[in-house]
Amino acid sequence: MDNGIGSRVQQAARGLAPGYFALVMATGIISIGLRLKGILLPSTMMLYVCAVAFVVLGVLTVARLVAYRAELRDDFLDPKRGFGFFTLVAGCNVLGARLAMEQHTGWTTVLAVLALLLWVVLGYVVPWTAVLGRSARPVLSSANGTWFIWVVASQSVAVSAATLQPHAATWQRGALAILAVFSWSVGIFLYAASGVFVSLRLMLYELKPTDLEPSYWVSMGAAAITVLAGARIVEMASAPMVNATRGLVAGTSVVFWSFATWLIPPLVAAGWWRHRTHRVPLTYDATLWSIVFPLGMYAVAGIYLGKADHLPVVGTVGFAELWVALAVWVVVAVAMAVHLWRTVVAGDQQPAREVSARA
Repeated sequence: MDNGIGSRVQQAARGLAPGYFALVMATGIISIGLRLKGILLPSTMMLYVCAVAFVVLGVLTVARLVAYRAELRDDFLDPKRGFGFFTLVAGCNVLGARLAMEQHTGWTTVLAVLALLLWVVLGYVVPWTAVLGRSARPVLSSANGTWFIWVVASQSVAVSAATLQPHAATWQRGALAILAVFSWSVGIFLYAASGVFVSLRLMLYELKPTDLEPSYWVSMGAAAITVLAGARIVEMASAPMVNATRGLVAGTSVVFWSFATWLIPPLVAAGWWRHRTHRVPLTYDATLWSIVFPLGMYAVAGIYLGKADHLPVVGTVGFAELWVALAVWVVVAVAMAVHLWRTVVAGDQQPAREVSARA
């Protein structure tokens, strides 16, 4: 029975997908791309949307922590959803990077510290609870695209550190350089590990059309943010850690950009196979933001890499991709608005664990 909008909001908090901060990530990265190309009004509007989404999702997450701990615990124990919590880390850093472009470096610092703490804690808690703490075996059968969000979180820490370095005191710049190179390097190894696990799952276990969720696009987004983090490290001021790795980071970034580009056609083909060949309905769920963010990140990574490594073709491809990402963002945002209106405002009946999807 419908008990009013307050009850429906509580249900939304109860069933909130751990990866819903991908909305913040997607909106923030497209805002950054527009700002880089001097398209100021749309960029500013998306910054406001990003900030509001961050606050709303933050409140819902805290409410869930207080009132729905059992559901939260279930998410941590589920290897299909647990890695979605790393979107909190990346969401903080993407919003912080965008605020830094408006000279709000105080907020960038606050968000960076919060993200760093979350990255360290979740980096040990999530693998333990979702993988090692799970009694059902084999866990490998539950590996999916959300595992790459751990990579995205690690690389977002590198981006945040590189963003803050020009605004930091002299004695802080060396520490930020170490953090940037350290988290970038960790992200490289996590990408390799996630790629192996997910590839083995695809090859060794039955793959149904419904299994190919939009979260597999994060594999491309993780490669793209590795490019962005590398480009930002290349641009960092001189520091021992940066000087020792600058050439390696620059070359590796080009390799990852090439791989991210290569991934796009098979990801598109997988979507066609899922929705056209096997007629899986294309309806709104939270995982769709896992498509928007990689598209936006690929665009911004190309723009930055083209500048940092003097590769104008890469920058041009990135700028063209930015418009694709913006168009997809508009479609998904409209679908989300309609979904929220129907389920929260109008009160259409939905399953308790909702929005089917966990990004």
